[in-house]
Amino acid sequence: MSKLSDKIRTHSWALVIIIFLLGALSFKIFSELRTAKELKLTAGKWDKLLLVLSQVDGNYVDPVNYGKVTEDAIPYVLQKLDPHSVYLTPQELTNADEQLQGNFDGIGVQFNVPNDTAVVINVIPGGPSERAGILSGDRLVKVNGENVAGVKMNQDSLVRRLRGKSGTKVNVEVKRVGVKDLVSFDIRRDKIPVKSIDVSFMINDTTGYIKLSKFTRTSYKEFMEALADLKNQGMKSLLFDLRGNTGGYFDQALLLSNEFLNKGDLIVYMQGRHRPRQDFYADNNGKYRDLSIKVIIDEGSASSSEIFAGAIQDNDRGVIVGRRSFGKGLVQEPIYFSDNSGIRLTVARFYTPTGRSIQKPYDENYREDIIERYRHGEMLNKDSIKTNDSLKYTTPKGKIVYGGGGITPDIFVPIDTTGVGPLFIKVSNQGLTFRFSAKMADDYRPDLNKITNLKELNKFFSQVDFEQRFLQFASLNGIIATKQEWEESKDLIINHIRAFVGRYTPLDDNAFYPILLEKDNTVLTAIGL
Repeated sequence: MSKLSDKIRTHSWALVIIIFLLGALSFKIFSELRTAKELKLTAGKWDKLLLVLSQVDGNYVDPVNYGKVTEDAIPYVLQKLDPHSVYLTPQELTNADEQLQGNFDGIGVQFNVPNDTAVVINVIPGGPSERAGILSGDRLVKVNGENVAGVKMNQDSLVRRLRGKSGTKVNVEVKRVGVKDLVSFDIRRDKIPVKSIDVSFMINDTTGYIKLSKFTRTSYKEFMEALADLKNQGMKSLLFDLRGNTGGYFDQALLLSNEFLNKGDLIVYMQGRHRPRQDFYADNNGKYRDLSIKVIIDEGSASSSEIFAGAIQDNDRGVIVGRRSFGKGLVQEPIYFSDNSGIRLTVARFYTPTGRSIQKPYDENYREDIIERYRHGEMLNKDSIKTNDSLKYTTPKGKIVYGGGGITPDIFVPIDTTGVGPLFIKVSNQGLTFRFSAKMADDYRPDLNKITNLKELNKFFSQVDFEQRFLQFASLNGIIATKQEWEESKDLIINHIRAFVGRYTPLDDNAFYPILLEKDNTVLTAIGL
């Protein structure tokens, strides 16, 4: 591992220890701050708030539910600071940490709910469900004797019933195609790895493609393994897709950036009122400093995604393609309390190498920002992107970049509305492509289970008339397409059906994403560059 990695690891552990001690101390002080004498010791800017609490405590007519008042008040206080300082209950904190740690305790299945019953799409290899005998296509009917099919149970509720501590057991009863009675399985829960890379494959003979969904604790390791594999397949250029990636661990963004930058290149710096400026530089140990790279971003790319894109752009290292990123450049530090709750408190801002603040203004329109981008045409026209000449910066090679929030791409690609006509909207609103794909997967389960590569999958597609069967399916669900409507949207609809059906094969996402990308104008633009 590089020196930068060691430095980050050492700094992170020290920071965690300090934050834990400060968090525990602050919680203890606040929770025990009851008497007037103790209130006087906190004389300062919070006097009035503490005085109100003291008066409530000493004079209110009814008994006070301190726990509820506290739980209700803390989120309100934090949301008045900025949009990203948040309070997390013990369960919320566990869920948030779990998503980024790289694993969770569960049974190891991926499922969708096309109608009112969960259908297993994929069984994680080597996981508890595979060992127990669960198969792709099984429908989850009962969990520990409770009916979960046909009762409109939401996905989160079902997930909570399936997950649990490693070593514990859960009984699952499934309906299997071709089997009359329900099939029962006792599954022992275990650690399930969570991948942050959705897919990596060669788009053509020389171009590799990697899609990273979030920056988890294992992202750097996954990324390096994927790059090495693509390099062995002949990769000369990389498309790195960060669309919809809302961020995650800061150190993972640093490590990934370091792989592409030269010694002394500034990756990012952070600074706050109580945090002196801290710079992070590349250490010259990156293995891919000469690899051509294009980074794809959109309005859903935030935080660590913007740090990576900003480092590549401001160092003139690669090309940024897509639409302006979200604009989240606030540094949150975790503070954990003794009741297993905690807060994420904003302590600084991130700045790109040229000095741009990634954070967009958090005024009263902050939550409506993405909608506003649609309203004033930014999603369709680069000229509609608002720029401020007072926030103009220049890269080492003389390229002009702008601050004010988010990363503006070098190559703008508008949102693609091709095929999005009235029929497509009606079909999407009812989830018909999703539901039809599940039906096709049931009808052709034995054939789909044998497919091991895209060539075999495309051969299967050529033998099945999806077009007429879907039109009949849509008609049965109350949607009768005119010839004009079908001609306008059929390519997009069929593309989605093929992608969803591909997910029901052992290829899973290695079929789903390559098929979707066939109609992806941003990826096609990036390849053309």
